[in-house]
Amino acid sequence: MSYTLNQLLNRLSFRQLQVFMAVFELRGYSRAAEALGLTQPAISAQIRQLEQIFSQPLFNYVGKTLHTTPAGDELARSIQQIFGELQQLQGQLSELEGVVSGSLNLAAVSTAQYVVPHLLAGFLKQYPKIEVAMKVVNRAQAISRLAENTDDLVIMGMVPEDRSLSFMPFLDNELIPVVNAGHPLAEQDNVSMADFFQQPLLLREHGSGTRHALEAFCAEQRFSLNWIMELGSNAAVKHGVLADLGVAVMPRFSVQLELQQGFLRELQIEGFPLRRSWCTVHPSRKHLTPAAEAFLDYIRTHKTQIQKHFMNVYEARESADTLAPV
Repeated sequence: MSYTLNQLLNRLSFRQLQVFMAVFELRGYSRAAEALGLTQPAISAQIRQLEQIFSQPLFNYVGKTLHTTPAGDELARSIQQIFGELQQLQGQLSELEGVVSGSLNLAAVSTAQYVVPHLLAGFLKQYPKIEVAMKVVNRAQAISRLAENTDDLVIMGMVPEDRSLSFMPFLDNELIPVVNAGHPLAEQDNVSMADFFQQPLLLREHGSGTRHALEAFCAEQRFSLNWIMELGSNAAVKHGVLADLGVAVMPRFSVQLELQQGFLRELQIEGFPLRRSWCTVHPSRKHLTPAAEAFLDYIRTHKTQIQKHFMNVYEARESADTLAPV
């Protein structure tokens, strides 16, 4: 049965749409129930009501895995647009009051997770009514989220060139070669590229921006990567080097404290550090929310201060826990 718009409005509720999106995003009734503070039978009942309204199944189980039907995919796209419009309206109404509020949804590649909190500290002092949610992803996931227009802004390096994207570089991301402080190379003032890349190398997973940058550099230098282990996060790679499993090329900011405390050593190798930039990125045609516009304007206005702040961080000799917000 098909309904007129008025009939749909009489039968649908925002709570039903919220429940559907929780099941859609979390891929499970029990996980959605936990996230929303409901019981699983309540979640199931709401989904059944939606399926009755639209006269089509929205989810199917294949074995123990929940899959969305084509009708469910279409409903998810529509709900995302509806919720996006409501978020935009919230921000516009706040602007009329002279106060920017609403939510700011960020996705940050894992190397940027060490940087973004410092940006947010100063930003939220200026805009205390904005609520921020940040998802940490790898580069491949960031590109996918840009294609799906999932977030207000994505923070990443090495912006894809084959897409229509607007981006703003705001800070250098230095990739440096590091070894355990007890490694034989740690005692050398200068290390050749050949000596370093002959060592067992710890790498991030495929899809990581750090790995992509290193592979591109080695291809230019005609060096092959003698890697022994692939790890899924910067923290895992760092602890692998601390355990003396191998050497690595890592974002400076992710190992700054260990360098200061003497547990890791940065090697002096010609061609390093590799310099990339962290950027704010969004689809060119995206209509940004007032909160996203405010965040971009904050970074644009404070770019010099941000760069000086992190330069001081690189040069500091005390715990990163004492850093002041920018």
